[in-house]
Amino acid sequence: MADKDDLGRRGEEIAATWLEQRGMTVIARNWRCGSGEIDIVLSEGETTVFAEVKTRSSTTFGHPFEAITPAKAARLRRLAAEWCRQNRASAELRIDVVAVRDAWSPSPIVEHVRGAV
Repeated sequence: MADKDDLGRRGEEIAATWLEQRGMTVIARNWRCGSGEIDIVLSEGETTVFAEVKTRSSTTFGHPFEAITPAKAARLRRLAAEWCRQNRASAELRIDVVAVRDAWSPSPIVEHVRGAV
């Protein structure tokens, strides 16, 4: 059985591929600074998109979107601001959340909420 880190990496890979198939371009993966990590940074036209990926093997303990608490949302906004300070970001910014379920199945379930945070 895969551990939690393996599941998270698998979910991020699925999410990145899924988003690219829908026209986005990955700029960075697992970008880190002293305050934390952004899972995926992408561009979609003139918009820089920060994607938080939540992966679960099932919904037994809740839907992946439930993991985005107000504190987590605030941290994501701070991380996006820090990324913008360190990089030349476009004027258009967005924070999305991607849920990946059943990541190890041949047909994982991907849900994407644009501008969730």
